[in-house]
Amino acid sequence: MGSMFRSEEVALVQLLLPTASAYNCVSQLGELGLVEFRDLNESVSAFQRRFVVEVRRCEELEKTFTFLREEVQRAGLTLTPPEGTLPAPPPRDLLRIQEETDRLAQELRDVRGNQQALRAQLHQLQLHSAVLGQSHAPPMAAVHTEGPTTERTPLLSATPGPHADLKVNFVAGAVEPCKAAALERLLWRACRGFLIASFKETEGQLEDPVTGEPATWMTFVISYWGEQIGQKVRKITDCFHCHVFPYLEQEEARLRTLQQLQQQSQELQEVLGETERFLSQVLGRVQQLLPPGQVQIRKMKAVYLTLNQCSVNTTHKCLIAEVWCATRDLPTVQQALQSGSSEEGVSAVAHRIPCQDMPPTLIRTNRFTSSFQGIVDAYGVGRYREVNPAPYTIITFPFLFAVMFGDVGHGLLMFLFALAMVLTENQPAVKTTQNEIWQTFFGGRYLLLLMGLFSIYTGFIYNECFSRATTIFPSGWSVAAMANQSGWSDEYLSQHPMLTLNPNITGVFLGPYPFGIDPIWSLATNHLSFLNSFKMKMSVILGVTHMAFGVFLSIFNHVHFGQAHRLLLETVPELIFLLGLFGYLVFLIVYKWLYVSAASASSAPSILIHFINMFLFSQNPTNRLLFHGQVVVQYALVVLALATVPILLLGTPLYLLRQHHRRNTQRRPTAGRQDEDSDKLLASPDASTLENSWSPDEEKAGSSGDEEAEFVPSEIFMHQAIHTIEFCLGCISNTASYLRLWALSLAHAREIQECCWGGGMGREIGVASVVLVPVFAAFAVLTVAILLVMEGLSAFLHALRLHWVEFQNKFYSGTGYKLSPFAFTVDSD
Repeated sequence: MGSMFRSEEVALVQLLLPTASAYNCVSQLGELGLVEFRDLNESVSAFQRRFVVEVRRCEELEKTFTFLREEVQRAGLTLTPPEGTLPAPPPRDLLRIQEETDRLAQELRDVRGNQQALRAQLHQLQLHSAVLGQSHAPPMAAVHTEGPTTERTPLLSATPGPHADLKVNFVAGAVEPCKAAALERLLWRACRGFLIASFKETEGQLEDPVTGEPATWMTFVISYWGEQIGQKVRKITDCFHCHVFPYLEQEEARLRTLQQLQQQSQELQEVLGETERFLSQVLGRVQQLLPPGQVQIRKMKAVYLTLNQCSVNTTHKCLIAEVWCATRDLPTVQQALQSGSSEEGVSAVAHRIPCQDMPPTLIRTNRFTSSFQGIVDAYGVGRYREVNPAPYTIITFPFLFAVMFGDVGHGLLMFLFALAMVLTENQPAVKTTQNEIWQTFFGGRYLLLLMGLFSIYTGFIYNECFSRATTIFPSGWSVAAMANQSGWSDEYLSQHPMLTLNPNITGVFLGPYPFGIDPIWSLATNHLSFLNSFKMKMSVILGVTHMAFGVFLSIFNHVHFGQAHRLLLETVPELIFLLGLFGYLVFLIVYKWLYVSAASASSAPSILIHFINMFLFSQNPTNRLLFHGQVVVQYALVVLALATVPILLLGTPLYLLRQHHRRNTQRRPTAGRQDEDSDKLLASPDASTLENSWSPDEEKAGSSGDEEAEFVPSEIFMHQAIHTIEFCLGCISNTASYLRLWALSLAHAREIQECCWGGGMGREIGVASVVLVPVFAAFAVLTVAILLVMEGLSAFLHALRLHWVEFQNKFYSGTGYKLSPFAFTVDSD
């Protein structure tokens, strides 16, 4: 897995790839996923690079694959991912894959087009049959039947006139039901009543040729007189996109036409069935070709895009690439290059080169540490080789969360939920779930596991299980002694279910509780006062310890980067300032706990007043001292802390300025030998020249080029002034910020007591069992919705802030960038 305490050593490696085997070498490196390529052609546009033609072919193939995938999904079929790892295909196979894919896509387009045409034709035949099959009454004739003969007589007698020779014509067709009312209304208004229209809904639903969904149609038969009226009718039906069919006047002719249409529909359905069977065969071939083809073409495109980042050396007929690679992976990379270039006879070469840029940060993680490393990286990726806070976050983050969320019951529920995800993490159904909320919980399952475990631990310390105290060990308090000396009567005890605990009564305190808080405090009226004092002081102790640990970790950064001046001029003054003021506050808290007894608790001095007087250089006569010589110690600590501020403000800038002048003085006599030294550097580079020449100093980190041009004294003084002000004021505000541990811990306990237990509902006796069912349901809903989710999220965010702002800014800059290795990744569609 590599070291979690510090990022791995990363080197800049130059690769000399023979032109004939460059593709295979990069493909081998993509399978390993160990190196990050640098773009050596940043000034060249993407359309002018060497392998732009191959990239375009891969993109065209991806478009064809997209069409094939859509057709497969349209048919309701699924694509199974390919088994095993498929290598990138050789470059000579690109044309073959393209030809096969284009031929299959064209065949699929032809078959799909024939299917659509046949469906449209079948739909027209079915609509025509529906129109002829509907029983529309004759508009202009009455039918009179006598005996075996049928005689047709007109309703009105023919009258001579200019319109006596007009013939009745018919227009029949089908229209969508939503347009039928508008069509009928427009026909009546446009033709002024010189027509008769009959609309009827089809008896069955017809399949839409485009969507494939069943739909209902309205058939109509329109009879009109005159050619002008007929032109209007035809134009109106065209505007409504109606399907118009020929309609014969004789019923026998219509029946013959209907029989012919039905016969044609049957024949067309047989042809359509054969077409769909052939289409299923083509789609089956697509299912076999598409999954491996997509993977191979994506890999090929990735290889060509990477080759476009290499520079071309026409003299030696090779490609030159520069990659970032972990030093421990260099033998593996060299072996992969030899394997990729073995067929061509000329081996690829890899060697380290010096670099003035800051290398990327590489920290290898596993499924357990990835969530904790993600918390750190969300603040900022660490600079190269600086101390990584993630290993310490594995313990401190769940612990600080548990301080605010301490409850055995809630912690157990969270632990079981996380444990279920951990036990089922290898099941495909769990890992492939698309729900974003579930993916968030599943990604942090180990973080939730430790958060629940630590919450159980702090819950035992607080002696709270669903905000109720549990009696694990016998209580260390004797209530009988309090009752004997207080004179409590039975009537007083019945009216006061909660009593005040007084440790000054003789014989009331039998000894300390073995683990955690004594459960008898849950029955005391001064329970909240006791927890307030305990948790507030505990928060201050944890906060100062956490911040001091962060300042202490900066020592490892300064030692590793060889910055002894920062160790003496920054870390030591910071520790003196922090521990001299707030470390002394922690000392007062512990000292008062140890040396102030219950008998003298009423006259015990106030730590807060002592701390305020410490900064004011004054003394309150009513607030007695905790120990002899306390005033002198406080004055000395304040003076010592104030004396460190000028050292923090001016120490590092003055040292760097002195070093800068010394380098300039030493550089002048040796300016004449600069050319000779450069020739030696190019002729025989030793191990020292291969090391990265970037500067780890914050004010020069990642700088390149001439150091004199980068050294600006005003910027260094400004940077150090900001750092000093931020640290000194931050020690005060950050210490107060840790009081959130106290506030949220009390809020968590009081919320469940008031919201879920109702402040006394749990002590009622004799409640009917029928009533307990909805009461327990409400309790479960409130517990999960409010306390586990909302309170858990609140405690998580507060713990996150304490790590980012109060802890990590003491030693962690977070101004680096991750190593993004070139690797083949297959996205599941």
